[in-house]
Parts: sequence; structure tokens; C-alpha cells
Amino acid sequence: MISVQSLRVEFGARVLFNDLSFSVQARERIAFAGHNGAGKSTLMKCVAGIIRPSSGAIHSPKGTRYGYLPQEGIHVRGRTLWQETESAFGEMLELRNRIDRLSHELEKLDPRSSPYAEALEEIGALELQLDATDPARMKPRIESVLKGLGFKDADFSRDCSEFSGGWQMRIAMAKLFLQEPEVLLLDEPTNHLDIDTQVWVEQYLVNYPGAILLISHDRGLLDTLCTRTIAFAHGRAEEYAGNFSYFERESVIRKETHRKQYESQQREIAEIQRFIDRFRASANKATLVQSRIKMLAKIERIPAPEQDDAVMNFKFPPPPNSGHMVAKLDKASKHYGARRIFDGFDFEINKGEKFAIVGPNGAGKSTFCRLITAQEIPDGGTHTFGHKVATSFFSQNHADELDPEKTILETVEAAASRESAPHARNLLGCFLFRGDDVFKKVGVLSGGERSRVALVCMLLRPANFLILDEPTNHLDMQSQDVLQRALADYPGSVLIVSHNRSFLDPVVSKTLEFRPGEAPRLFAGNISYYLEKSAAENQSAKPATASKAAPSARSNTTTQPGVSRKDQRRAEAEARDQRNKLLKPLETELATLETKIAELEAAQATLNAALTSEELISQPDKLRETSNAISKITHALENAYSRWGELTDEIEKVKAKLGITD
Repeated sequence: MISVQSLRVEFGARVLFNDLSFSVQARERIAFAGHNGAGKSTLMKCVAGIIRPSSGAIHSPKGTRYGYLPQEGIHVRGRTLWQETESAFGEMLELRNRIDRLSHELEKLDPRSSPYAEALEEIGALELQLDATDPARMKPRIESVLKGLGFKDADFSRDCSEFSGGWQMRIAMAKLFLQEPEVLLLDEPTNHLDIDTQVWVEQYLVNYPGAILLISHDRGLLDTLCTRTIAFAHGRAEEYAGNFSYFERESVIRKETHRKQYESQQREIAEIQRFIDRFRASANKATLVQSRIKMLAKIERIPAPEQDDAVMNFKFPPPPNSGHMVAKLDKASKHYGARRIFDGFDFEINKGEKFAIVGPNGAGKSTFCRLITAQEIPDGGTHTFGHKVATSFFSQNHADELDPEKTILETVEAAASRESAPHARNLLGCFLFRGDDVFKKVGVLSGGERSRVALVCMLLRPANFLILDEPTNHLDMQSQDVLQRALADYPGSVLIVSHNRSFLDPVVSKTLEFRPGEAPRLFAGNISYYLEKSAAENQSAKPATASKAAPSARSNTTTQPGVSRKDQRRAEAEARDQRNKLLKPLETELATLETKIAELEAAQATLNAALTSEELISQPDKLRETSNAISKITHALENAYSRWGELTDEIEKVKAKLGITD
């Protein structure tokens, strides 16, 4: 589908990658791996046609459509959410408009004229094209994707300008999903998503009918979705035939093999050179020396192993000792005008406990963090800190409070304690500020870089109660690992607002869930435990498939005054006949269809589970067969869902016509 040939990209003297070649097949899922700045986003922009490579070429079949989702920078205004997402079906809408214009012109033409016949013929051809695009599926597809991405019905008529940057990215993602280009190019698609939406997006991408090129720092998403990895480092790109975890294991093996080969060759070269040096002046050894010199010249030198980027470890400054109870909310209530966040909420965090805070955006997570740290007071109830509690709070808006005139190093050293100040430079290195980077002014940094500086400042302050609001949004895998290990070893108490499952699971032991209009719920386990419990609850709450069938209805032909019993029975018999003639076939088809949907959903779930197994990943043929089977099932499900919607509408219309009430 895509062929990348001898690609080279350089900026000045810096070469991001050179002589890069690879191909992408239909329905392949490829991860781009490497630290920030290694060239991942640049390659994605090259494939999307946004950046021209310095040399090389990218080929794809004529008509191949690419859909590119950048990390940020999308802002739509002047159109409602529905209008913007509906524009994904631009070709279909243009066909409709063309048919409407021709139909309007047709009314003015003489039916016996040649222009009338030509217009009629064109309308017929356009309607055939429109039927092929299945316009009946447009509205339910838009609704399904928007709701899957977290939008509510009330949002559909809102102007796009009313949505924040994170929601703007969701709008762009919805359009891409609806357009279904042959190649999806996604740069950090889950950065601004809550955990429910992440799960939905992950499942959607597993079933996506096209190829996907993905950049993400969410290890769970990469492992579930991708079957190939292209890793960038030191101006090179290497391919790995597996997901991200496979790449991490295999890259260690490759580096060790390369190191051993290099050292073995260096020993061989040194031995030959010693022979040459020893007998160079000996006349009777001249032939042997010349032979060795030629041998040395013919050896194809293995390049020296490149020095790995230093993996630094960080430990939090020893926290001051505190009492057992760290912070407590008792019967706490909070509301903003008529909007209530929670009422009568009890919560307590004790020494050494580590909580994940999850829930959709706007559910109250940030409000809770401000209350538990006493930045806001509850409207009802009380907040209490324990003995000698020292808090340290990181949120994304702390980056906006940094002095733009100070350098990164000055900013961090000013925030550090006397004990932690000597570690400031090392910690900056852990979070991607290396060498002369630390002397940059804060004012010239990007939003993501400022967030990392604010995080470093927070980590250097001695505290026994940490509150972290989305700390991994701008961190690469290596920096995430540094922070994760430090938090796992940290003896204080921690609250982390995050939806990064692989980051949270080894750190937290409890999960606090917030949902709009519901009381917060506590789960005694990490994120994986929480997701399992939530899935089990949702499954048990679903009615059995058979129960979805239309319930028995009764005719409202009750006995009327002045009507004989005989006439009443005749009327009821006619109503039953009418019902059996019109309604029964529809209800029978609906019940059959629902059984089929249940079977398809079960088959889809089984194949999706098999798709992530290492055994299947190691067998490309079986992996391809499974992917094709999933694609067919997904298409069949879409058709079944569409027909289910049509049937339920028809049944409602027939019931209304017959005067039947449920």
C-alpha cells in the first residue's frame, strides 16, 4: 500500500534519519518509537505529505487517502459540532446537493426536450453513486462516533469554538474516523482522552479497516494495537516485527549481539596488527606480513556500538514525617451555581497510600484535587489535614506561572530545597533537558516543555503528600519510566489524575472514580482491576439480547358504549389479523437480527482477544487471517446495526398506525 524508499531528512547539520526504507500493507498497525525529538513526528508528516524529505521517495497507489491527526494546533469555529463532523461525508453531501439542483432545474425543462432527458439520466447516475455510499448509515455513524468520543447529545448543536483544545482534537479525530481513509496517521491520539474514551478509541482502532501509523507514549495502546515497530535513535531507524514490548526486549538483544560482534572483531584486528608490528622488519616474514596487511584492509569493520542515552534514576527528597491520617473530607459538598459536583462526600487518605483518580472530563477530578489540598474550601462539610502534612501539587496550569525571563536551570534551582538543589541538573536530564538546553529562557519553550519544567520544580520540593494532574502528557517512555520508578519507591502519599494505564498500574493500589451526577466510587485495586470491575458491572447491567425484542403490545380496542360484544370481538379479530400481517414479520426479523448481532459481537470479542496474543503475533499468516476475519465481522455488524435501526423505526410507525401502545 505504501512504499518508503531511501528516505533522508536533515535539518542543517542534524540528520534525523538516513536511507530509511519500509513498506506498509493494508490493515497493518505500525508504531513509531523513540525519545522526543528523534524524528517520529517528522516521518509521519513526510508520509502525510506535509514535509518534503531531503531525499528519497514515498509511493502509494493513486487515490490512496491519508488521514493525519497532529498532537495539537487544531481549532475549528463558525460551525456546529454536527456540521463539522458531517463534513467528513463531503462527497456524499455534494452528491445530494447536485441531485437537488438538477431536480430543481428539471421542473423548469420541457419533458420532451433533450436537456430534460440528459438531466434525468445524470440524476439516475448520481443516485446510483449515492446508494453505493449508503447515506442511511451517515446519521447513526456520526452519533456513534461522537458519543464514543465522549460528546453528549446537547453538544451536537454547540459551536466548535466553545470546545477546549482537548475537545477540538476529539472533533478532528471524529472526522478522521468517519472519513475512514486507507491510512490513519495518529500522533499521540490519547493525550487528551479520559479512560472510558481511551478504551473506546482502542477498540475502534483494533477494528479499523485501514492501515494505522501510530505515535504514542501509552505502552498499553501500543502493545494492544501494533504488530510492527520502527524505532528511531542516533540518526537511524530500525524495524522490529512485533509490538512495543517486543521492541524493548529485542532491542536489548540486538545491542548485546552487536557489542559482542564488535568486541570479537576488535580482538581479531588487534591480533593481526600485533603480528604485523612484530615481524614488519623481519625479511623472512615479509610475505606473511604483507598477507596480514591485505587481510586487515579487506575486513569490513563493524561500527562501534553507540552509547545509549544515559538512563538516570531519580529519588524524591526524603519526605518530612507526618501523622497516619494525611487528609480527610467529611460530608463534603461542592457546586458551581446550579451544577453540583458532589454532595456528602467522605474521603480519607492515609500515610503511604497511592490513589489513581479517574473519570471523564468535567466529572470533578480537578475540583476534588483542589479541595483535598485546601486550595478551595467545600460549600458544605469539612476538610482536615493530618499532623505535619506538606503538600506538593502539579497541574498543567502551573506551567503558565513560570517566570519567562529565567532560564530553565535558574527556575528549577529556585524551587529546589537545599538538600535537593545539587540534583537539579540530573533531574532535568531525566526529563529531556540536557546539555545547553538548561540555559534556555522559559519564555522560548513550548507548552509541553514548560509543563516538564513545572513538574521538575514540583518534584524537587520535599513533601509527604503529592498530587499529580496528568503528569505524563508530555513525557517520553524513558522519562515516564524514571518518574514511575521514583513514585513506586516514594514512601509518602500520592494522588495521580491520569489515564495512562501502564504508568499507573505498578504505582497505585486504589482507584477513585468520578462520574457526572454520581457519587464518587472507590475501587480497592489499580487501574486494571478497576477496568475489569467496571466491565463486569456494565455486562451484568445489560439486559439479555432476547429481552431487546419488542415487548408484547395490546390493542387499545376496549369496549365502547353502544357497541355489541359480537362487533367488539370482530374488531379485535381484525386488529389481530392486521397486527399479524404488518407487525409480526418485522418483530420476527428483529428478534433474528438481535440473535445474529449477539453472535457477531461474541465472535468479534474472541478474535480481538486472540489478536493481542504473542503466539499470533509471531505467525504473520495467522495474524493476517485473524485481521481479515475481524474486518468482515465489523462490516457485518455495521450493516446489522443499520438494519436494526431501520427495523425499530418501522415497528414504531406500524404500532402508531395500528394504535398499539407498549
